[in-house]
Amino acid sequence: MYSATLSPDGRTVAFGSLVEGVSQVFVMLASGGEPLQLTRDEGDKFADGFSLDGTEIYYGRTFGRDEEWAVPTLGGAPRRVASGLHLAPSPDGSSFFYLKSFGRAVFHADRSGLNEETVYTFENPPLMPISILPFPSGSDLLVASVARYGDQEVQLHKVSVASRAAVDLGTVSVNRPLPNLDMVWEEPGRTVLLSRTFNGLTNLWRYNLADRSLTQVTYGPGPDSWPMPDPAGRGIYYINGRHSGYLTAYRVRSKESVDIAAEATSQPIIAPDGKRVMYIKYLGPNQTELWVSDLGGGNKIRLASSVSLNTGDWSPDSSQLIFTDDTSGESKGYIVGADGRGLRQIGRVEGVIGAICWSADGKSLYISTLMRGSKPTVWKANADGSNVERFVDGCVAWDAAPDGKYLLASLPLGDEVGIYEIPMADRKCIPLLPGVETVYIRFARDSKSFLYPLATRGEVTFYRQAWRDGKVIGKPEVALKLPFAFPLFYQGNAYDFSRDLTTIVYARPGGQADLYLLSPAQ
Repeated sequence: MYSATLSPDGRTVAFGSLVEGVSQVFVMLASGGEPLQLTRDEGDKFADGFSLDGTEIYYGRTFGRDEEWAVPTLGGAPRRVASGLHLAPSPDGSSFFYLKSFGRAVFHADRSGLNEETVYTFENPPLMPISILPFPSGSDLLVASVARYGDQEVQLHKVSVASRAAVDLGTVSVNRPLPNLDMVWEEPGRTVLLSRTFNGLTNLWRYNLADRSLTQVTYGPGPDSWPMPDPAGRGIYYINGRHSGYLTAYRVRSKESVDIAAEATSQPIIAPDGKRVMYIKYLGPNQTELWVSDLGGGNKIRLASSVSLNTGDWSPDSSQLIFTDDTSGESKGYIVGADGRGLRQIGRVEGVIGAICWSADGKSLYISTLMRGSKPTVWKANADGSNVERFVDGCVAWDAAPDGKYLLASLPLGDEVGIYEIPMADRKCIPLLPGVETVYIRFARDSKSFLYPLATRGEVTFYRQAWRDGKVIGKPEVALKLPFAFPLFYQGNAYDFSRDLTTIVYARPGGQADLYLLSPAQ
């Protein structure tokens, strides 16, 4: 269970959970019982909150276009609400506030989703807003922002809707890299609740806006998240649960599967020679490990351990690999041999590293980063990590063409989502397949096409797009349809595939989550 939110009357909880590889929206009684699944279409979703009358639940998508939707609480057809994310209704229900991908602004629109206007932009210093809580009066907003993606320091501001001015309300250190923020009002206008990690344990904490003090609310091993104060004063609902899962390799020709790891894992990257895979193991809120193994799960080697590690790419000869460490809030890239020897750091780049790929000749690296409220940037460096230079803005580079003339790229979020290419000579992000919502793209083994997957309910389909000299040829064709589904995104890329589509490696996240009520007496 994630992105849990409580209805205004305190009787119902909405949340997201995986179904056949796709995150869907559910609802259940706060007193317990069987959950009711509300959404069934493609695209991973997260619940944002209820309408003021409790009849609808607002939700957005993990990646793809910036769109906020509403679905009836008792089930029914969803409707599109606004072109944004992390929607918060005004206290009188007449309008909405929301954010947008790659942006530094807070937006406002009427209940129809029209007449959009900018409320405030965090320009000086540049910050990226990640959460909005309207004050009870409706004239002000509590906006939580971070300086960069994955930051652990959350900065709070009181933004006036009328005057378009912001007042600093302090900084909260959550002590964990932020994929999202579960901050809610406890006493509206005065205190908020959120989960934070302290001394290795993730519990609920209270932040007082007046004196800027932090007070621990729950204790124990945790992890406790998604606090939901009951409006009738019965206490605080929250989620407690642990992640588990598997990393699985599927052989397409034999239709056989083998589990590489029986733990919470993700971000698999298959070596070009098709013999090994690197992946990240998640041991807790502040503990990750980088591992390499063969595709049968044998010959495992642990290469690194830190708070927040991510996989990068293999060298063309499969002898080296790249990984990143986001522990400090600023990504650091490293190159290491597949046997764990020869560790060295890549030169500094601005922002948080989202992807890295090697050039086909193994002489260069292309490093894609996310920075403060702007579209991704691609940096170029030598293969040893030296001589870092800004290469192009506007998309994420995933793979290099064998002839060295193009990079295959994408924009996974925002209004310009799609598959792109970057001509080396022009250094521009040029759309190839606008509107395609996918995470990971590779050139096929024949170098005459590229491959990408799309996930729908119950299955994943890989498409092949013919391509030559920077131009697509014809329409995408189905290259492989799997009889099962897996998430495309989980802690990063949740899958990888060989360039001949004979092997698919994918994460199968799982776990156990429970809904608790902390009474006032406790």
